[in-house]
Amino acid sequence: MGGREHVRVAVIGSGFGGLGAAVRLRREGITDFVVLERADSVGGTWRDNSYPGCACDVPSHLYSFSFAPNPDWPRTFSGQPAIREYLEHVADVFGLRRHIRLNHEVRMMRWDADELRWEIETSGGDLTADVVVSATGPLSDPKMPEIPGLAEFPGKVFHSARWDHDYDLRGKRVAMIGTGASAIQIVPAIAPEVERLTLFQRTPPWVMPRTDRAITAVERWLHRQLPFTRAARRGLLWGIRELQVSAFTKRPNQLGLIESLAKANMARSIKDPALLAKLTPSYRIGCKRILLSSEYYPALARPDVDLVASGLKEIRGSVLVAADGTETEVDAIIFGTGFHVTDMPIADRVVGADGKTLADAWKDGMQALRGATAAGFPNWMTIIGPNTGLGNSSMILMIESQLNYMADYMRQLGVLGGRTALAARPSAVNQWNRRVQARMERTVWNTGGCTSWYLDAQGRNTTVWPGTTGEFRKETRSVDLSEYEVVRGRDGDRGRRGSGDERVPAGERAPAKPGRAAAGAVTAAAVKGGAGEAGTGAGEAAAAKAAAGEATAAKAAVAEAADVKAAVVEAADVEAADVKAAVVEAADVKAAVAEAAAAKNGAAEAAAGEAAA
Repeated sequence: MGGREHVRVAVIGSGFGGLGAAVRLRREGITDFVVLERADSVGGTWRDNSYPGCACDVPSHLYSFSFAPNPDWPRTFSGQPAIREYLEHVADVFGLRRHIRLNHEVRMMRWDADELRWEIETSGGDLTADVVVSATGPLSDPKMPEIPGLAEFPGKVFHSARWDHDYDLRGKRVAMIGTGASAIQIVPAIAPEVERLTLFQRTPPWVMPRTDRAITAVERWLHRQLPFTRAARRGLLWGIRELQVSAFTKRPNQLGLIESLAKANMARSIKDPALLAKLTPSYRIGCKRILLSSEYYPALARPDVDLVASGLKEIRGSVLVAADGTETEVDAIIFGTGFHVTDMPIADRVVGADGKTLADAWKDGMQALRGATAAGFPNWMTIIGPNTGLGNSSMILMIESQLNYMADYMRQLGVLGGRTALAARPSAVNQWNRRVQARMERTVWNTGGCTSWYLDAQGRNTTVWPGTTGEFRKETRSVDLSEYEVVRGRDGDRGRRGSGDERVPAGERAPAKPGRAAAGAVTAAAVKGGAGEAGTGAGEAAAAKAAAGEATAAKAAVAEAADVKAAVVEAADVEAADVKAAVVEAADVKAAVAEAAAAKNGAAEAAAGEAAA
């Protein structure tokens, strides 16, 4: 074990969540981390999903990091290539490449209660980490249904998230299984190429028009030269969606007007009454995710496209048999059947403090404190965890909120000092989950009369957040130490649990934002509590005094680094190349500040890290 690499933080995955975590760690002054990626490039779901027509159903200027705005989005709803290029750009501009370990699939993570760290086995070698940030995401592992006869099918079979670009669909008889977000993009993209396309539909989706268009050169120029125009555009897109939330979460009956618009959209393209009846959902709009497409219905009206309003039951040779008895002979089958969302495979690879896997801990349903930490898994957190999904807005907003929580989590560990872990209290996790599920009862996702991928095997909604993104931002602004047990390790007494029961008054909690000069003093109570768990009252006083000293060092570091912060803030409004240059320059200044303040410890490092960001 002594020969293995050890890092402060191991981030799992390099999609939006993983890259965002990496950027935030660097902004916090933490550079001792790795990003473990199982594939040969970054991008997450936007790398894996490369099927024809793949695009985002969230406006481009809202589907990007606030700290990495892109004035040059080509379309109002960008396609997969543009989004993947954006993520590659983020990895370059923020200097993340040296942290990323490609072709390092995580095989197992085990908590070492004696050493207070995670033992991680990967396909590229083993390592240990104090903290694990799991950012694999819910849309990473495709779900293939178990269909009798599928193994004996003589033709081509693949999932939409594992598109076979070497297989030529031209002139083929193709079956598309599923009518989710991927299928409604694939169908119009491949219908003109194949000989015949048959769509198997268990449940019809509600589809609204997708008002996509090219963003003009003038708009892009304005967004580059006048950054406030870009910010205003993003703010407007965000505000509209925030106002829509109450209809989904509190007053589903208000969605009736939207439902009428969706029916009108359908009727414009579908003139056959029988086909129209098959395509009309029987559940309230919003119960399943509302899909956006202006090409889906016209594609279904084509004479060489058939709709089977029944699920696939079995396969006999090259003949597909639907549940209603319809038989269709095809050359290829494309599954657009979603992902393992409520039963994420990564959960089988995480072994916590009691020797149980996360999958076992979640066997009755996923639940995590503020969507981030799970009871029994110290110093482990997830990005896009249970009940953090959205039904109408950008997941990047939720990711950034969770990055705020992660940053404060790391600050608290730094202030507590030494080999320390934070373990979410089961009572806190349960209380949070009860609150979320109580709010869920009135939502359209629970009352709309459908069965969706939002629900787990027990019928509980463990996927969606029942509120606005602004509400979630407030809930994850900082770590409440009263919701955690402090676990301390030291020589001769490794892994001993401290009481951690004393609630830290709100005024004494670590600040929501890093870099405040009083970081050490504000959290003196937390340091004092930890010292009390290990020693005497004199030790507590010494710890508090040390924290005050740390605050002084932090204040000096912040003052020295003020110019760095100003430079990077200014850089946020210039083109990407200038941003990169400014960040590199800021890093050099930060190094000088770090050298000047070499005596500072965890609290001062957090302050200087934020100032440098």
